[in-house]
Amino acid sequence: MKVRRATAKDMPAVAVIHRAAFNAALPHLADRHSPAEDLTFFTEKILPTTSIWLAVPAEIEGFIAFRRGWIDHLYVAPASQRRGLGSVLLAIAKEREPTLELWTFQCNRPARSFYDKRGFRLVEETDGARNEEREPDARYRWDGV
Repeated sequence: MKVRRATAKDMPAVAVIHRAAFNAALPHLADRHSPAEDLTFFTEKILPTTSIWLAVPAEIEGFIAFRRGWIDHLYVAPASQRRGLGSVLLAIAKEREPTLELWTFQCNRPARSFYDKRGFRLVEETDGARNEEREPDARYRWDGV
């Protein structure tokens, strides 16, 4: 599995994977932003403030964006899921950070199961009042090996 750091030139592919994976996992929240808004978000907000790593078996099929103590995004293209790409990307963040936290939506059972199986523990559930989607969410934490 080839992984590499992302550059600004990769942001169009990152934005497309994000939207496809988000829409597949959460169809009731699909397309809240346009493709142009997604690209601006990843180029101007996420790339400058996080470390973004890509899973590139042949082309970009997934990515993780993390910063000190937090995973902000971990998405794998729907057609590439369940092949270990998410685990490989998560391992990069775990190698670089002693603890990690993240938010996911309570209704996203596959994501919750993924993190549960990889040593994260649920530390908080909220009613979603503080997120853009107003969707109940869950905060997970990993405290290292």
